[in-house]
Amino acid sequence: MSGPTLVIELAEPLSPAVLREFRALMVRLSSHFDEKRPWFFDVNVPAERLGVEDRRGEDRSESFPLPLLGNASADEELSALVGFDPRREDWRRPFLVYLMGPGVGDESTFKAEHADEPEVEAVLGFRPTHAVNVSACCNREIDHVATALLTAAVMDVVGGVANVELLDGQASVVAGLPGVRGITDDDWMALGSAEFLRAWVRHPAFRLVK
Repeated sequence: MSGPTLVIELAEPLSPAVLREFRALMVRLSSHFDEKRPWFFDVNVPAERLGVEDRRGEDRSESFPLPLLGNASADEELSALVGFDPRREDWRRPFLVYLMGPGVGDESTFKAEHADEPEVEAVLGFRPTHAVNVSACCNREIDHVATALLTAAVMDVVGGVANVELLDGQASVVAGLPGVRGITDDDWMALGSAEFLRAWVRHPAFRLVK
C-alpha cells in the first residue's frame, strides 16, 4: 500500500449478522465498491461520508448520518490540525478494507503478523483470532484522516481494538487520549477504541505511520 494501514484486532470470528452489516456499511460509504473476495473490499470513500464537512459549494452539501468526528466536523478545523485544504482535494479516497484470518482469507499473512505478541495480547486481554485491515492507497494528509475515521466506522460495526503504529515521540501524546488501552512495542504501538481514533484525528500531532 502507498498509504497508511490500521488494523482492527478481533477476539472472535464475526457472526453472519455482523458480516452482513460490515458489507452494508462499506456499500453505504463507498462511491466505488468492488468485493474481490468475500469481505475483501476495494472501495473509494468520499471524505465527507466520514463526517468531514465539504464546503466547496451548495450543490455539494449533501450530508451523511455518520457523525464520526463528534463535535469537531468543520473542514477548517481539520485543515488547521493536519495541514490540508479540503477545498483543493479529490475527496474520493481509495482503500482496501478486508477481513483476514482462519476461514476468511490471508490466513498465512494473519499468522505471520500475529506471531509471538505476548505484550500486545496482555494489553488486549485476548489473542486475536481475526483482524480487519484498513489500507489507504494514497498518502496525502487527507488519507491519514480518512483512514482513522474509516477504521473507527468499521469498529462501530465489528467491534475489536485498533492497533496503531506510532511515529517517534507520539507515545506520550497518545497515552493521554481517551479510549487508549495501552502503549506497547517500546512506545511504537498504541491499542485503543474507536473513540481513541477520533480523538487522535483531532489532535495537532496527528499523523499515521505510512
